[in-house]
Amino acid sequence: VIDHPKYQESKRIAIFLSMPDEIQTEEIIKDIFKQGKECFIPRYKPQSNHMDMLKLSSAEDISSLALTSWHILQPSDDDNAREEALSGGGLDLIFMPGLGFDKKGNRLGRGKGYYDTYLERCMKHPRGKPYTIALAFREQICESVPVTENDVPVDEILYEDC
Repeated sequence: VIDHPKYQESKRIAIFLSMPDEIQTEEIIKDIFKQGKECFIPRYKPQSNHMDMLKLSSAEDISSLALTSWHILQPSDDDNAREEALSGGGLDLIFMPGLGFDKKGNRLGRGKGYYDTYLERCMKHPRGKPYTIALAFREQICESVPVTENDVPVDEILYEDC
């Protein structure tokens, strides 16, 4: 990931905070700050499919975040001091989680459509849609995954030995 050309050229990067069954992103987040890039993380709105990408001030900032009922760390609902990526300069790159992927770039998420809805909003930003990279385990690559017309394929899937 660190050597990937899209990562190297990106300045504003959104990345998920890993759940135990996902590719661990902590070292990538540390590198984002080490390289002087800007880091944004998701804040999900429960009972909807709305998600914002809010700016982290440092890797250590993660320890100040609230734990959701899904056991995901994210900025609290009343945390309005953080920059939202689309109200600022947009994003260059989004690292995306998922449960399954196919080699056509289709992604099976957790069923709420948070990333698809967010990417639709990105397309309306003056900067346009950021490059998307899904981080996966080899075992998550399938022949096909179910898709709907609202699903936005990822640009690239990174997994071991891909």
